[in-house]
Amino acid sequence: MFIEPNFSGERRGWIEVVCGSMFSGKTEELIRRLKRAKIANLKVEIFKPALDTRYDANDVVSHDANTITSTPIDNSQTILLMTQGVDVVGIDEAQFFDEEIVHVCETLALKGIRVIVAGLDMDYQGKPFGQMPKLLAIADFITKLHAICMKCGNIANISYRKTTAEGQVLLGEKETYEPRCRKCFHE
Repeated sequence: MFIEPNFSGERRGWIEVVCGSMFSGKTEELIRRLKRAKIANLKVEIFKPALDTRYDANDVVSHDANTITSTPIDNSQTILLMTQGVDVVGIDEAQFFDEEIVHVCETLALKGIRVIVAGLDMDYQGKPFGQMPKLLAIADFITKLHAICMKCGNIANISYRKTTAEGQVLLGEKETYEPRCRKCFHE
């Protein structure tokens, strides 16, 4: 990723979105980027939705058990109250946040903060999920990751729900979801 040099001394912020299906490595990539920022002695704050307690109530944890300390929140506006003097903000599971998350990310970037957002771009029906389409539209950089289809081995971009449970939001892991390619998803 090339960032244009800024010789004015003014800090410029931007928004990076890491998206894809479940088991594609989104959280792993978010953690990797945030740890690199910490190595560079940048002040980093990480947030996740309070409803996501799958691996840990507080930390952001990848499927591969990599972890980084985070702050669980119920409302995206809270992020603006907790980012004074911060250089980099990480947000995991952005699809679960309220519609204000888009405004929050834009506000942070305008303040000169690097914002790294990770989330599912599509739900279990293969439809755009939550505020992710709007975040993708305003992002300066987008990384779309793919999993491996559990049926055929091709790249997968949809999180297939293996249960008959209703509702767009259903927290789960391998017992509930598996990655599928477009063809296998529709079969």
